[in-house]
Formats: sequence, structure tokens, C-alpha cells
Amino acid sequence: MKFPRLSALKRPIKRIEKSESGSTALEFGILAIPFFMIIAATIETLIAFAGEQLLVNAVDKMSRQLRTGQITFNQGQPTDLTETEFRQLFCNEIKIVLSCSEVISPDQKLYIDLKTVVNYSDIDVGIPKVSAAAYSELDTSGFTYSPGGSGSINVLRVYYKWDVTIDLIRPYITNIRPGTEGSEYYLMVATTAFRNEVY
Repeated sequence: MKFPRLSALKRPIKRIEKSESGSTALEFGILAIPFFMIIAATIETLIAFAGEQLLVNAVDKMSRQLRTGQITFNQGQPTDLTETEFRQLFCNEIKIVLSCSEVISPDQKLYIDLKTVVNYSDIDVGIPKVSAAAYSELDTSGFTYSPGGSGSINVLRVYYKWDVTIDLIRPYITNIRPGTEGSEYYLMVATTAFRNEVY
């Protein structure tokens, strides 16, 4: 009985060792899910950042119109706007990226707090929350629309609840957690304080 030479057995084994067809597909299959999750999270972060910048720009623009008397409230002028009209103007500034209800409703995402203060030292610098817990819900009970007239000091604070959709980044970017199951949205905040010009 003849046995095959050792060198004859080595050839098929080397061919199997060198064969890499399908390894790229297998590696891609393993890495595809985390790769696409990172890409999606990056895109969402980019859109959220653009939305936050849009919110800040809208606050700056609206506060400038308030400061110069282009928008007034209860002054008996043609420039007087109600809270609903002011909100509609604000929504027009941000609706390119952020969805906005032009009327105040229980399921709204946009909250506007515009008030006058006597001194700059009277401005509340914290985010109003319903409790002292680190991630407690936003307290909107004290929000008003009462800007002052000529020469008054005003504070415009705007809050927007940005829904976080990618679970990969949800726990790390939230600053409000309304439910026990964790975060549902990221709270965007834009604030400005200004003294109205004499008009």
C-alpha cells in the first residue's frame, strides 16, 4: 500500500490557508451595525447642533427687534404683538430645522419665556426644573410673555425639546429625563438679556 507523499498533502492545506474569499464580507458583516450606528449618531448630532445654532440666532434676531421697538407689547402701537403672534414669528425663524407648533399646546416642543426685570442681578441664570434632581423635568409654570417698554431690561429664554432618536448617544447627551426609563429628548436652551433702546 502506497501512502501519498507529505508534500502532496501540504498543497491543499496551503490553498485553504491562503483562501481569503469571503473574509472581507464576513468582517464587514460583523462591523456594519456599529459602523452605521456611529454614522447615524454623527449625523443626528450634526443636525441637533445646527438646530441649536438656529435657535440661538432666532433668539438674537427677536431680541434685537424687541430692543429697537420693532416688536412691542401693550404699548398702544402698531408694533404690538400678542404672545401667539410673537410665537408665530419665532416659529418662522426656526422651522427650517426644528418643528414648531405656532399655538401653545400640551404636546409642544418650544417654550418661550419673555419677561422684564428691574436689575440685571434679578435674572435667574438656572434652568427652572420641577425638582432639585439632576435630570428633572422642565418647570414651565413661571413662563410669561410680558416684555417691558422703552428703556426696560428684558430677558428672553427659549427652550426646545429635541427628540433623540439614536439610542447610542441618548444616555450621554440628555440633560432632562422625564421618564424612569431614561432620556427622551435633549433640552436646547438659548438665553439673552438686553435693555430696550429709548423709542
